[in-house]
Amino acid sequence: MTLSANDRLALHDVVHRYAARVDDRQFDSVTELFTAAAELALPGPPDALEPIHVHRGQRAIAEAVAAVAAVARTEHAIVGELYDDGASEGTARGRIACIAHHWTQRANEVVDVAWHLRYDDDYVFTDAGWRISRRVLTINAIETRPVRRLRPNGPS
Repeated sequence: MTLSANDRLALHDVVHRYAARVDDRQFDSVTELFTAAAELALPGPPDALEPIHVHRGQRAIAEAVAAVAAVARTEHAIVGELYDDGASEGTARGRIACIAHHWTQRANEVVDVAWHLRYDDDYVFTDAGWRISRRVLTINAIETRPVRRLRPNGPS
């Protein structure tokens, strides 16, 4: 099976909705993009850039993703996407490049901790459309820099 243009567009939509929902702090709705038994493997920065924590199931994934609420604001910029057929019919794989900004207010300064990261995804076509069945996040680099000003978090 070769992924159609419509499949690739639908996978693109899932990936970008994930990023937008995390940035909008809609952590419970992020889980709608995953299968019920999905896995999310995360690193433990700044020490561990490779995935070391595995969260299984939508509830655990929502809790893991909600950890970004500890920072003032995030912005996930998807900078590259590749999609391929999966191992069986109704599955696909994705390699997603992203720069994730994590802005934090510290006393009288704002700091941007930017992760240059990669998601290695497995997708399954369900009755609700394409969903993530496994997402593995690897950080390639972390940058920290001062920010002049930050808009408060809230509705866009």
